Amino acid sequence: MPKLGEIAKYVRSKNAGPFWVTIDIFSSDADSFERITRAPQLTPRAIAQLYGVSENEIRQFRVPTLHVLKISFPRPTAQGSPRDADSHAGQYFVPLLAVEID
Repeated sequence: MPKLGEIAKYVRSKNAGPFWVTIDIFSSDADSFERITRAPQLTPRAIAQLYGVSENEIRQFRVPTLHVLKISFPRPTAQGSPRDADSHAGQYFVPLLAVEID
């Protein structure tokens, strides 16, 4: 099975305020967008398990006109706190790149 990093055009993560992270998955066309948005490996439950957050806290936003899936969830620590290892949330997307997509 191909990995998300092979299907997606671009994947990034960033802060969505000091308490949330957003991951943007850009697709190059409508077919890959549909494949990504329908993948069982990217459901809120799967994302919650991957990032160790509650499934109820996962927010997903589909933007079909831009072929983008946005996934947001609470940060494990507040931005800038002493335990924050990624102040800009720029590396949160990395585990998703290896996720195999049906």
